[in-house]
This record gives sequence, structure tokens and C-alpha cells, in this order.
Amino acid sequence: MSSGFQIKPKTAIQKSKTSSSSSPDLAVKPQPRPSDKLNPKTIDPFGDHSKAPSAFSAIYSKGGIPCRLVHGSVKHKLQWECLPETLPFDPLLITLAEGLRETKHPYTFVSKEGFKELLLVEDATEKAIPLLPRLVPVLKATLAHSNSEVFERGLNALVQLSAIVGPALNDQLKHLLTSISKRLMDKKFKEQITVALQKLEQYGGKESVTIIKSKIPTYCSISF
Repeated sequence: MSSGFQIKPKTAIQKSKTSSSSSPDLAVKPQPRPSDKLNPKTIDPFGDHSKAPSAFSAIYSKGGIPCRLVHGSVKHKLQWECLPETLPFDPLLITLAEGLRETKHPYTFVSKEGFKELLLVEDATEKAIPLLPRLVPVLKATLAHSNSEVFERGLNALVQLSAIVGPALNDQLKHLLTSISKRLMDKKFKEQITVALQKLEQYGGKESVTIIKSKIPTYCSISF
């Protein structure tokens, strides 16, 4: 005895629809563009950029840094929204210094170049010296960073700052030398650090020699 109810087999079209909707291999995934990594909008400013994250990425993404990255065919450059001479150093210089700890493009480039170019304005010395008590802890954290490129940016920034403020940095210098001395054990940085210390002595004067030798006894002064 057979019932009036029968199960109809799936048609070829139904099977095709079922298999295409359930197969993950057939899903089309958008391919990233080469320019995506250069576009700050594609980078999550609240992501884990480094072990010592700064607020720079968030500020930059919100338009709080008055310059932007211009992509050139050979090299990149910064374009300022207004003349750097007209910008207040507080808090811009400190914010740029914090950005030195970033490890993602374009934050790395903007912070490095912005810090350097801001210190090149005519009255940079008068503007930077009052900020030293707040700048030095930021540079100290940069020099203590585990990332080698971050350390190099911090070392270059320290030399740039020393060239502008001169002996005014001596009172704060000892706080920065501990992290520098630890990197001397790495042959990769030995020559670079030696040159940087010589620059610090050149800009800081005789008083800086005593300070440097107190933290790095093996340092040979350029004065002798």
C-alpha cells in the first residue's frame, strides 16, 4: 500500500544553488589595494600598534595634526595646513614626540618629519625650552622601546632637540642616557650612538661631558 505523499528529488538547478551558497571557496573576497596601507583611514588608531602606544594615531586620524602626508614618486613629504612658524609648540611638539613610538605608516613618517620640521622654525629655541620637562619623559619612553626603528627615531629626535636647545638640555640629559647605554651592547647601534653622543656634547658644552660619562664611562670626549 502506497501513500499519496512522495519526496521529489532535487533538480539540477536546486543542487547548483545549494552548493554555491554553502561553498566558502566560491565566495569572492575583495583584494586589498597597494594604497590601502598608505591611507590613514584604513588603520585602526585604537589597535595595538606597539608595546607603548601613544595618542598620536587617534589625534592624527581626527585631523588634530596640522599637516598631512603627500606621496611623491621618489619620496614622501609633509604639507602643512599653515606655516609651521605660526603654530604653538604646546602641545604640538609633544604630540609629535609621542608619535615617534608609532610603528605604522603614515604615523611613523608624519611624527618623525613633523618633529624635525617644527624644530627648524626661527624661534624654535624659545618655544622648545619651556617644554623640556614634558618632552624628556616622552623621548625616554621612545629610547626604551623594544622596536629598533622606534629607538633610532628617538635617538635622532634627541639630537635634533639638543641642536636647538643646547645646554638647556643638560639638566634632563641623565634621564635619557640609561636607555642609550643599554643599546651600546648591540653592535648594530654602537657607531650611531657614538655619533649621537658626540653631537650631544657638541651642543651641550663641557658640562654635558661629565653627565655623559656618569652614565657611559667608556665615552671618549671629542674635546680631547
